[in-house]
Amino acid sequence: MDAGLLGVELEAHGQIASTVGKNEGKTVGKAGKTTKTGLFIPHYEIWRFAEPQVRQAARRRLLLALAAWPLAGFAMTAPKTPTAGFRRWGSGEFRRFGFLIYEATLWAGGDDPLRPPLALALTYKRKISGRDIADASVQEMRHLGAADEPRLKAWGERLLQIFPDVRPGDRIVGVHLPHTAQFHFNERSIGTIDDPDFARAFFAIWLDARTSAPELRAALLERQKS
Repeated sequence: MDAGLLGVELEAHGQIASTVGKNEGKTVGKAGKTTKTGLFIPHYEIWRFAEPQVRQAARRRLLLALAAWPLAGFAMTAPKTPTAGFRRWGSGEFRRFGFLIYEATLWAGGDDPLRPPLALALTYKRKISGRDIADASVQEMRHLGAADEPRLKAWGERLLQIFPDVRPGDRIVGVHLPHTAQFHFNERSIGTIDDPDFARAFFAIWLDARTSAPELRAALLERQKS
């Protein structure tokens, strides 16, 4: 039993022991202890002789503690968000043929938003398949000359395993660490690629000066006033 719940139960037994002592004209110690008369009163005997209102109060306090216990455990184990520890830098929109595809926000871990650690959050505004997201990512990395075809193919297969289908409101966050890239979908981890070359190539899609979306890049790198 959790230490906090155990304390509640022992305190309840202490109250009941006191009541038994008053009813019997004896001085009783804590529950399960020996009285001054040399009589040992077990826990179950104390509970049986307690006044009804004392037993009800003890049960109520124990039930309240049990109800709060799972919530306290959740608060202690609640995972951090993917952007925890980062500072929001800039944000912008990505459009194709006038249609808003997603909103992007760049988060920086230091004073240079082009150097890891950094995070890029994409909040989608349209329904898109995970395959289309993976294929578009490989196409953009190919455009930047990031790797040869065999390596691009391997990266694409890995991205296809990671990226889910998205709907309006869904969010994918990519975290660029010095030697790896981590991905999160709606605050849930969905995959990691431990390849520094891939990590550089993937985030270059938005941050490289040769990006196919220069207006979005400029918006991401323009630091917002706090």
